Amino acid sequence: MRRLAKDMSSTPMALYHHVKDKDELLLLLLELRTGRLPPAELPREPRERLLAGARSLHEMLATCPWAVDALTPDGRVSAPARRIVETMIDAAVDCGLNPDRARHAYGVIWNYTLGELLVRFNRERARRQGDSTPWERAMRSLDPVAFPLLAGLGGQLTEIAGAGHYQRGLEAVVDGLLRQGVA
Repeated sequence: MRRLAKDMSSTPMALYHHVKDKDELLLLLLELRTGRLPPAELPREPRERLLAGARSLHEMLATCPWAVDALTPDGRVSAPARRIVETMIDAAVDCGLNPDRARHAYGVIWNYTLGELLVRFNRERARRQGDSTPWERAMRSLDPVAFPLLAGLGGQLTEIAGAGHYQRGLEAVVDGLLRQGVA
């Protein structure tokens, strides 16, 4: 807030007359940015609509690394994201889940999506700083006798947020939730 106030030739206290805190400011910025996005075209089939909604949230947040930190403390969601959430819960109900299980399914998908982005952003931040993540450092120092499977995988586990992994994981999560909830 101090840096922003300085950039605006203002004071931090002047900013607090307009926003409660940094998280509210970030949420307003996210709403402004995502409000300009056209609504996603969603498939008719409920499972595919649920997946498309999750991918839309993921894509929306992937372009705003700063927003993920603002969203995680108390589950704040921008207005465009609320439309996607409505669509996802509706799709889950259309898949046969009752409203409570549909809400739960959305929550699991949301947590998976935020977790994937947090891992990716933290790894990217560490690499930009010429560092490695704590997980990568721990993997390099494994005792192959005590942890033969992990040591044998080497650096492969550190690429869990790579291209294509989110989609495959999302499909597994959704399919598991749907099987569990409809049975």
